[in-house]
Amino acid sequence: MFWLVEDDKQLKLFKNFAKGEAFVEIIPNNHFEHPVNNGVCAVYIRPLNAKKGFILTNDHSETLNVGIDAIKCVLNALDKIYVRDKKEFLHYFVLQKLFDITLNSPTYIPEKTTSHQYFYYKYYDKKDVNRIVPIVKHYEYCENIFNDLKNKINEPINNFYNDKAAVVFNAVERSGLRIDRDRFKSYFYDESGEYVYTQYNFKTLTTRPANKFNGINYAALNKDNGCRTSFIPRNDKFVELDISAYHPTLLGLLVGYDFGEEDIHKAFAKMYKVDYQKSKELTFKQLYGGVFEQFKDLEFFQRVQIYVDDLWQRFSKDGYIECPVSKHLYKRDELEDMKPQKLLNYVLQNLETAMNVRILWDIFKSLKNRKTKLVLYTYDSFLFDFDESEVGLIDEIKQIIKNYKLQIKESYGSNYDFR
Repeated sequence: MFWLVEDDKQLKLFKNFAKGEAFVEIIPNNHFEHPVNNGVCAVYIRPLNAKKGFILTNDHSETLNVGIDAIKCVLNALDKIYVRDKKEFLHYFVLQKLFDITLNSPTYIPEKTTSHQYFYYKYYDKKDVNRIVPIVKHYEYCENIFNDLKNKINEPINNFYNDKAAVVFNAVERSGLRIDRDRFKSYFYDESGEYVYTQYNFKTLTTRPANKFNGINYAALNKDNGCRTSFIPRNDKFVELDISAYHPTLLGLLVGYDFGEEDIHKAFAKMYKVDYQKSKELTFKQLYGGVFEQFKDLEFFQRVQIYVDDLWQRFSKDGYIECPVSKHLYKRDELEDMKPQKLLNYVLQNLETAMNVRILWDIFKSLKNRKTKLVLYTYDSFLFDFDESEVGLIDEIKQIIKNYKLQIKESYGSNYDFR
């Protein structure tokens, strides 16, 4: 039986055959282009009741192409679609029935065939290079991916990351950051377009997302060398909402300690009997390195110690810890050199990401049909490309964050450098 679906007869046969559940992999025009600027070359579909996969082409030089509408029709007829990366998949097809099967492991990077490597090397600047990579090599590439991942299809899928995290990070990526092209070129590279796009990866060891694309680490842009002036709003101004003392706040929630309405670092300064800046330094060191002897009798740190001891006891006895909110599992067999304080740090980073996913979800609901866009999320801050005609919107978003018992600071300017 054929594996390449090229004409109406084959398409009809395949539609009748491809029912129920399937693994699907997108073959974009170029694996190294951002999905926002990319297109669909072909789609690999492996029905779970089949012994091989099939390719439907949209735009490939060697084949008769069935087209994007026919591909959408086939995908819509499936009951469940298992994918390698739901966040990425949503850039090409927005479907409700997607299940990401690599959520439970660090980032899976497919291995390119030697043919892919050859064409990408020879035609390094061709934005649709996959159109000329032999279609049989695309098939080989996708079959290898399926064989690598097929055992994960039956593993439990974390609903929080599948249903919420993948959706909100996809939404941030779609927004894009407008650039001053001359400034951007002087700090980074020569970009022909008006926008650049971020790429989040939350499939990390701690689940705290990385955010890198085209050699730029958007999660750690230099604050001192002027590179942030490269990023400018499409609307009237940038507004950044920054969560204050995020990890101490989260730890307070975990151990049931109420800091009240006061600035948390001021509260700590009173506990330590030091000034504000010294207080921040002491708190940071103790969160990530353990409590100092002279502060162990403070109520907050007594509660923290009880929590850490209980966390470590459960981890040692059960072999795993289930994180609050996200329900992510940290498994002892999958982690190296774990210690009580390190485990606490992992739980805090996971909770930070989970809280932010909830916040992002609520923010995107508020931004629906608005001109203002959320263009960058970085751990404890949210950057908005703000339209000043939308009076009251920022206050509405501030309230969303405050509903989670978090304190915020606000910055704004005509570019991303708020100094």
